[in-house]
Order: sequence, then C-alpha cells, then structure tokens
Amino acid sequence: MALNISELRPEELRRVCDPDDFEFECTSNIKPLEETVGQDRALRAIEFGVEIKSQGYNIYALGPIGTGKTTFIKNYLKDKAVELPTPSDWCYVYNFDDSYRPNALRLPAGKGLEFQSDMDKLLNHLRVEIPRALEAEDFERERNEIFQEYQQKRSEEMSNLDEQATAAGFSLQTGPTGLMLIPAFQGQPLTPQQISQLRPEQRRELERKAAEFQDNISATMRKIRDLEKEAKAKINELEQKTVIFAVGHFIDDLKEKYAGIDEINDYLDDVKKDVIDNIDDFRRQPSEGESTEILGMKIPMPQPSFNKYKVNLIVDNSKTKGAPVIVESNPNYPNLLGRIDRQIRFGALTTDFTMIKGGSLHRANGGFLIIPAESLLRNYFSWEGLKRAIDSKEIKISEVAQELSLFSTISLEPEPIPLDVKIILIGSSYIYYLLHELDNDFQKLFKVMADFDILMDRTPENVLKYAKFICARCVEENLLHFHKTAVAKVVEYGSELAGDQNKLITRFIDIADIIREANYWAKKANKDRVYADDVKKAIDEKTYRSNKIEKRIQELIGEGTIMVNTDGAVVGQVNGLAVVQLGDRVFGKPSRITVRTYLGNDGVINIEREAKMSGRIHDKGVLILTGYLCGKYAKDKPISLSASICFEQSYEGVEGDSASSTELYALLSSIAGVPIKQGIAVTGSVNQRGEIQPIGGASQKIEGFFDVCASAGLTGEQGVIIPQKNIKNLMLREDIVQAVRDGKFHIYPVSNIDQGMEILTGLKAG
Repeated sequence: MALNISELRPEELRRVCDPDDFEFECTSNIKPLEETVGQDRALRAIEFGVEIKSQGYNIYALGPIGTGKTTFIKNYLKDKAVELPTPSDWCYVYNFDDSYRPNALRLPAGKGLEFQSDMDKLLNHLRVEIPRALEAEDFERERNEIFQEYQQKRSEEMSNLDEQATAAGFSLQTGPTGLMLIPAFQGQPLTPQQISQLRPEQRRELERKAAEFQDNISATMRKIRDLEKEAKAKINELEQKTVIFAVGHFIDDLKEKYAGIDEINDYLDDVKKDVIDNIDDFRRQPSEGESTEILGMKIPMPQPSFNKYKVNLIVDNSKTKGAPVIVESNPNYPNLLGRIDRQIRFGALTTDFTMIKGGSLHRANGGFLIIPAESLLRNYFSWEGLKRAIDSKEIKISEVAQELSLFSTISLEPEPIPLDVKIILIGSSYIYYLLHELDNDFQKLFKVMADFDILMDRTPENVLKYAKFICARCVEENLLHFHKTAVAKVVEYGSELAGDQNKLITRFIDIADIIREANYWAKKANKDRVYADDVKKAIDEKTYRSNKIEKRIQELIGEGTIMVNTDGAVVGQVNGLAVVQLGDRVFGKPSRITVRTYLGNDGVINIEREAKMSGRIHDKGVLILTGYLCGKYAKDKPISLSASICFEQSYEGVEGDSASSTELYALLSSIAGVPIKQGIAVTGSVNQRGEIQPIGGASQKIEGFFDVCASAGLTGEQGVIIPQKNIKNLMLREDIVQAVRDGKFHIYPVSNIDQGMEILTGLKAG
C-alpha cells in the first residue's frame, strides 16, 4: 500500500522578498520614515490617555524592549504639546511671617525669570541707595537737630534736678551705677571723713532727705528716658521717611509692573515693610575679608544676609513652546519630587528657601512626564511619593529622612505646588500586570494601558515602511544608503526575527543594529551603497560572534560525545529537537529520546519526572501519551504496559511539551518493535486524539539538526518532521532551502501521529 507522505517545497521554507517589487532603486530615492510602524493599538490608547482630562487617566506603555516605545511617545507628545498652552513659572520666596514655610508664587510663563531679575536689581538698589540716603547732608542735619533737641531738653532736666539737689543740701555726681546723691555744705560735697564726723541725728536727717529726694531723681530719669524714646522715634521716623523716599519708588514700580498678580503685590508689601524694619542691615557693612580680633584670634566680621529678598525660580518656562515634555531617566526621590540642599557654615549645616530645588514633576507640571517603570520601582519612596502627588494633585517637597521617620530635625516646609501633569510610565508587561494585581493605587491612577506589539503584518505597505525606516537611519546617522536588494534582505531578516512568514518584527532596535552593521561591512569593502551581500555578511557575523556554544555542541555530536545518530534505524529511539537561548542567540539542539517497554502495569514512566528534572508542562505532555494509547488501543480491553521514557544525556531541567509527539513515536516504535529512521528528527506536541499541535522555534530546531547532518554529511535521506500548522513560521536559512531544492534534505509537515509514523518507519500506519 502506497504511503501518503507530503514534503514541503523550497518555496514554502522561506518567504523571499523580491527587490523588483520596489518602485525605488535605492533608499536615497524615498522619504525617511516619520511615523511609528505597526503600533495602531498603542497609538489609539495614547491618544485617548493624552486627551482625556479626568483624574487617574495616566498611561502605562508596555511591551518588549526595542519596540520604540520611548521614542514614539516622546515624538508624539512633543507634537501634541506644541498645541497646548505653556504652563506657569513657579518660584519660592521668603515667608516674612514664618521663615520655615517659604511661599510658592505662580507667574505667567517667562515672568518668573523676569521677576527674579527684578528682585536682584531691587536688592542692588536697596544696598546702594539706603546707605547713600542715610549719609546725605540733609538727613544728617535733621538727625543732628533731633539729637541736639534731645540733648538740650536732657540738659535742662538735669540742671533742674541739680538745682533741686543743691537746695536740699546735696550734690549730684555720676557714678558707675548712675546718679549718686552726696551731702554738701555751701555747695561743696562732703567727704566720707566729714560725713563720718557728723552727729548721728544729723546723719539720720541726711538719710531721710536723701530718701525723699530719690523720688525727684526717679521722676527726672523717667522724663529723660521718655525724651530719649521720643528722640529715637523721631530719628527712626526720619530714617523711614528717608528710606521710603530713596527706594520706595523702586518697589512701587514693581507693584505697578506686576499689578495683575495679587500674590506678588502682597509679597512686595512685605518686602517694603521688612526693609523699613531692618534699616540697620543696609548701613555700610564691613568689607569682604575684614575681621576682628577676639582672644587673639581673627574672626571674620559677620555680614547680614539679604537672601530673604531673593527669588528662587524652580520652574522656568521662558523658553518652553507649548506644554513641557520631560523624560526622567533617574527617578529617585529628589530628582522626581525636588529636594532641599544644605551648606556648611561655621561647622553647622544650614539651609534656606534659596536652596530648594525643583524635581522633574515641577518641570513637567502642566505637560507630560515620561518615567521608566523599572527604575521608578527600584526607588520605593519615589513610587510612593509619585502616587501621593498624583492623588493629592500637589507637589510637596520633603526630605527622605522625614519619609523614613528615623529622626526629626528643624527644616523647611515649602508650600505645596498644585500639580496638573500627565504621567506616562514605560515598562514591561510583567511589571504592568504585577502592579495591577498587587497595588490598588495603580489601578486607580493608571487607567490607560498602551500595549506595544512586537509583530505586524507583512503587507506591501509595511514593507515600504521598513524601507523608509532604513532610509531614516541612513539620513540621521550618516550611513550609506541601501540598494533595494539590501532592503529586501532586511525585510526577510525582519520575518526571521518574527518567526512568521506573514509577519515583521517591530523590535526596531534589532533592525537598526543590522542596518548599522551592514553599513560597516559595505564601507569596509569600499562600496558606495549597501547591497544584499553586505546585509547577509552582517547577519552571518552577528551569528558568528554569539554561536560559540552552539558550535561546540555540534562538535561534541560530531565526535560522538553527545550521541545523536543521523543515519540507520533503531527501535524505540528518535531524535528530538529542543531550543536553547543564551543571551540574544537562540538555536536548536538535537537530543536522543529513547523508550523501553516491558511487561507490567506501571504505565508510562517519565524518568525526568522521577529524577525531578522536568517541569509541569513536560509532565503534562507525557501524561497525554497514556490518554492517547488508552483511547486508541484500549477501547474493549485494558492495556498492561510498562514503559520508561528518557532524554538521553540530559543533565539539566526539561520543560515544554514540544517533544511529546517525539516521545509517542518512540513509544509506539518500542511497542511494535518497528525501527525508526535516525536521519529524521521530530518536533511537535500531541493531544490525546493524536493530533499534532504547533510549537515554537521551528526554524531554529530545523537549522540545528541540519547543521549536525551537514557536519556528518548529507545523505539525501535526512530531514525534520514539523507540525502542519508551523509551515507559516518557517524562515529557514538559504543554504537549507538550497539543500531541500537539491533533494539533500527534507521537511515533512504532519497533522497527526499516523502520518509521522509512516515517515519515520516507511510503513503504512494502522
């Protein structure tokens, strides 16, 4: 009876891109790509997330590395941001009521820098004009007049007091403790010796009069103090009037300039009041470097600080066109939410509001902030701080030490700034689903998922976009342009990476790498453009750099250390195919699978499972074999069978079900005593009905076995059995396609176990 064996044609093994399908000769004849390719789903999600203004609709962009998430989002947001209004500037100023709580001021975009400059100019005017006004002749004359008036009234009071003392028989003298009342005779004060010679009753009388006269002294001194206070008040009033006259118009001019901003006008009123209250700070100060000597040590003369009149601009949008788009690549707590710096002065750490530094949230306020999710989550306090800021709609600058609550120190508590920003987190799918599962706040604050795909359809439109992408890289990085044959090779490489004849990879980081490397080899060969052989050279060299272990395994197989036969026939033995991934290199590795059957009731024994070397999926695949056998051969009577299945020379864990059909072929061979061709390797999973199911890495598995066969010598009898449904996944190397075309190698697609057994045994199944 003839066998019904089908074999894939060479055209089915690799989907070739025909260069003649292109309407251009070289990428220099087309326009560079200006859009993102194959991400329609993500684009719609981002458009929705950006345009909706409701609370919590921030965006998480997820997908594999290299799909261009960050670049696409940055470019999209920049185009969108130009259409939006430019947000306000923000600055911190001194709080004259509570110096530990600086005030936040909002100004129109560009006004912050202007206001900061105006306040610096005002301070310079104050430091120059106030001392000048206080040293003017008119001021000195009026001040002297007040002082002389005070001195005259004081002298009159003292003269009256002296006359009263003389009339009472005393003389007034000034001592270390104040005025002293000395007994006198005929206007001359008595000496202590003369006083001691007085009779007791005379001394008592003098003491009585002296006690009575003390009231006069006290009353006079009160009048003098009142006169002194009055004089000081007049001088202070004179100074204030002089200062206001000298510099008041500067402050008034600023108030008029910023008349529409009430907060600034209130602040300028506070500045004016504080300047008047602290006029002494503006008098001529000691020059820089001037010192005084204390206990033999030279101590720098202290200089008053005028920082309280400065403006700390933390958000400057003077050069921003539209809304800001900020990318925070290092989202630690200070970089994200701001910080308060300190400096050492005289051995102590000090700070003030001028040392407040804004974070990326401040700079992005009113626009967009892009943050890598993994970096953000590495900084625990950053994640908690970001969520708190989004939820409260305000940015509150605090120190990490306060978040830890390890100790409490006196520090600044800047006024919180209102927050209006759209946050875009960029990360992997794993992090997204982990946060969605474990963090309830995440679901509330990041309601938009933008899922970037790694694959797109291989349509003529997308192939042309591939060409435009190549053109864009050539233009931006000054590379040689690609001939259409080279473009075709890059398109085929995109399908190879996608593992699908009908798809193209959207991990453009890999495509860009091969473009750069092909350019290198073309330049090395002194070519004026990149051709197909340059792209092939780049792919081959990339493979060579990372396939050392793969080649070593093939050598071990070739020398017989790893036992894999590629000719002959053996009962209960099949070559299975596995996929190994080491770094960025994925390759196929043949493995011998053997089965021994014998009388008993133990059923199918998985040696890997018994040795605890297999995973759950592999265990499931082996258990399916029992279901297939019983369903097919034990419908009217039970099966008494013991069989052991083993991956020979396997010294590490086995996982996956792609070898389940291979194991079943070996099991059936062992039961029937029918030998299996060793030149044919097998891959594919099986279900309980005996249907062959698709697997991953089909191309790599075929290539791995082909290299082993080629090393031993192609006989024309060798090949690989694959699932029928994996045909579309084949993008085999050109040398394998040529070997199939020459009849030296064969690829057999099967859809059930019977078809595979016919190919492996050469016998009709059933």
